[in-house]
Amino acid sequence: MAICDTCGNDYDKAFTVSWPDGRSATFDSIECAAVQLAPHCAHCDCRILGHGVETPDAIYCCAHCARKHSNADVNDRFPVPAGG
Repeated sequence: MAICDTCGNDYDKAFTVSWPDGRSATFDSIECAAVQLAPHCAHCDCRILGHGVETPDAIYCCAHCARKHSNADVNDRFPVPAGG
């Protein structure tokens, strides 16, 4: 069994994440891993679990937050044409 670095749970299905520089961390769930590893949106502070939207100064969870916080000219997707 291994101890989760986030919550301290001793769990038989824990997993370890390792970095090339030799660091590692052990987690009992993806949720605990996200708490430690996922970046925060610079606008709404939620955890970014996908690609996010990056500007030169920050990372955001979506285009809406990027536009609100930085006035970036970004969209989550192409607009759907009227009638289609």
